[in-house]
Amino acid sequence: MNANHFTPSPTELVDKVILITGAGDGIGKQAALTFAKHGAEVVLLGKTVKKLEAVYDEIVANGGKEPGIIPLDMSGATDKHYVDMGQMLIDQYGHLDGVLHNASILGHLCPFNQISTQEFNDVMQVNVTAQFLMTQGLLPALQKAPTATIVFTTSSVGRIGRAFWGTYSISKFATEGMMQVMASEYANSHIRVNCINPGATRTNMRGKAFPAEDPKLLNTPLDIMPTYLYLMSDASKDVNGQSIDAQ
Repeated sequence: MNANHFTPSPTELVDKVILITGAGDGIGKQAALTFAKHGAEVVLLGKTVKKLEAVYDEIVANGGKEPGIIPLDMSGATDKHYVDMGQMLIDQYGHLDGVLHNASILGHLCPFNQISTQEFNDVMQVNVTAQFLMTQGLLPALQKAPTATIVFTTSSVGRIGRAFWGTYSISKFATEGMMQVMASEYANSHIRVNCINPGATRTNMRGKAFPAEDPKLLNTPLDIMPTYLYLMSDASKDVNGQSIDAQ
């Protein structure tokens, strides 16, 4: 099946509990709205409470199930935060069916020899270390689901390195590696692990990376949602260890 042309039923994600990181705006916000529209109970994770509350209000106004909110700054959270979070999800929902690791930071585009240690550490912390720790913390909740899906967000620069994209590119290579290790390890279980590459999309991060580009020429987050729905639905239950382009 071509994931880009997946046509979900209106009830595709009913009875599923899905956590989305970076759910306050951009692709994360759209994913939360879309998953909720198709029946999922979503848990919104992000660092800006006001943005998460706005997404919450929109989901409820659209007739979706009341979402959960987890305010968390991934640049400072410790492994204990994630273990506690996993336990809280088990206590509240009984299990977790899916997690969309969407939150990332870009850092500055600059020559390799000008990347500061601080910036390298900051980008790796959010894009790699926090996702590693969060996934460990969420595994007990994912193991309690009948079938569970972990989706990491990658980039074309996480497959072929690109000049001046040093830190971000390296973090996305690490993301692809983490996905492949987990997919191999959980291959004979009910947990599947994949990557999604959103491609050029009309978001704030894209605007920072390509300030001269006309955003109106790009797909919106809504345009790329079929692939996200596919990877969260049972239609993809046999898909594991793949890095899928959303465009």
